[in-house]
Amino acid sequence: MTRLFNEPTAFADEMIEGFVACHGRWVKPVSGGVVRNTKSTPKTVALVIGGGSGHYPAFAGLVGQGLAHGAAMGNLFASPSAQQVYNVAKAANNGAGVLLGYGNYAGDVLHFNQAQERLRKEGIDCRSIAVTDDVSSAPLAERAKRRGIAGDLTVFKVAAAAAEAGYTMDATVEIAERANHRTRSFGVAFTGCTLPGADRPLFTVPEGRMAVGMGIHGEPGIDETDIPTADELAELLVAKLLTEIPDGAEPTGARVVPILNGLGSVKYEELFVVYRRVAQLLTETGLEAVDPQVGELVTSFDMAGTSLTLFWLDDELEALWNAPADAPAFRRGAVTAAALEPDDAGDFADVEVTIPDATAESRAGAARILAALEAAKAVVDANADELGRIDAIAGDGDHGIGMERGVRAAVEAATDAVGRGAGAATTLYIAGDAWADKAGGTSGALWGMALRAIGDAVGNTYKPDANAVATGVAQAAAAIMEFGKAKPGDKTLVDVLVPFRDALTFEVVAGKSLTEAWGTAAATAHEAADATANQLPLMGRARPHAEKSLGTPDAGAVSMALIIRAIHTTLVENTTMKEKA
Repeated sequence: MTRLFNEPTAFADEMIEGFVACHGRWVKPVSGGVVRNTKSTPKTVALVIGGGSGHYPAFAGLVGQGLAHGAAMGNLFASPSAQQVYNVAKAANNGAGVLLGYGNYAGDVLHFNQAQERLRKEGIDCRSIAVTDDVSSAPLAERAKRRGIAGDLTVFKVAAAAAEAGYTMDATVEIAERANHRTRSFGVAFTGCTLPGADRPLFTVPEGRMAVGMGIHGEPGIDETDIPTADELAELLVAKLLTEIPDGAEPTGARVVPILNGLGSVKYEELFVVYRRVAQLLTETGLEAVDPQVGELVTSFDMAGTSLTLFWLDDELEALWNAPADAPAFRRGAVTAAALEPDDAGDFADVEVTIPDATAESRAGAARILAALEAAKAVVDANADELGRIDAIAGDGDHGIGMERGVRAAVEAATDAVGRGAGAATTLYIAGDAWADKAGGTSGALWGMALRAIGDAVGNTYKPDANAVATGVAQAAAAIMEFGKAKPGDKTLVDVLVPFRDALTFEVVAGKSLTEAWGTAAATAHEAADATANQLPLMGRARPHAEKSLGTPDAGAVSMALIIRAIHTTLVENTTMKEKA
């Protein structure tokens, strides 16, 4: 379990503060993460990596000369928000564009792509590489769906060395994609990991058993066996990886970088015993091990487990892998890096949002929106543990704490906005941006998008009425399905949002007041959330473990239904929104 923390929701921020205090020679903080505290060569590509916290030394430990130029750091097991990625990329840009590198998880893809589009609109050449090395997460024919685990290191190291050597953006992307294509990983776990403040692990493995094919977010394995001996484990890992030799790599005589990665609680001494047999097996197969890495490189908090990565080299990849680097958690060769001058060391703090004018009617509506957000916060706080438990059945178990962070940030931002005279739309925009920024993950992006869509519909001129709210909910559903690509039946929050939208629209068109229409639609939403228990997930981190979730409702669907019902309570108690007679 995790023993040392203060307020669980502040853990990631306090961890980053301590990391920077310890490693100020290499990194400095910016809004959203860290960047190099040393001078980079002007007019070279900048590599910005990132993901959720809880995986150290990924991702901040890999920032430094010869490695990443910056790292966007999300909350525990939650992707950084688009705003965080954007901030770090802007701070790291050397004038030749930014390459974004991250593991292939839904939330990371959504947020990094949003940041990429924003940077491109500003004229910055921005590309992306999503690491897909985990062979257990999807079949070879669907390699683009695989998640990224310890193979992050090989892809990031090669891409960073290429950028440092002055490769163009096109050439840097090409070599990063080649490294990703030639990297394969496979892992096992003996116990789950426990987030700060949680009273139980995200998943458990029966005593004396081993989960095979687990992910770095505590996703349950795809198989389960008795715990093997160290040699038997080495044989399992090597055999699995040798069933899938990348195109262009030779099955014998090839040079490979083996990475035996500890997930958090397996001791280095145990890893060395396992690697002893890994090395023997590689030699027996006719493979030459180059620069083996044994230790904690991409972890999963306190999980007891390990993974083996094989990186199949060619001459160019080998030269880049062996190039000098100097980062807090990965150093090799001699690197000379000059410290930044004081004028170069700005903190890139967020700029305060200007509040546009709004009518008195819209400001009154903003007050009711704040009340609705406060009700959402109360219901999320009361159910956070249960939401996490549901999410852990087939996912990573972070939905409850992510929703807490998001809704708390939304309430804080909305409170400030209302106090500064914001109208309904502005309050929703500011709250939505805060939710997305602090929650991270897929749900953070989608909730932020939903609030913004409703804001577009209600505006800052009139008191929000039933028609405007129903229109906003419809626009939110459309935006979420377009952006997240989920559809009804995929076992996501869309399975609640769509029937809620339809019921709300039907009741409003029938002439019902907003309170009445919302109440009827809330009951529909609750039934829809319950019905997701009978579905198999077709999207997100739960997809590889679909059968495990059968009989359990989707956490995102449940949280949406809870919030919808809580908002109805505020409408009943004190309705100030304009009702349609």
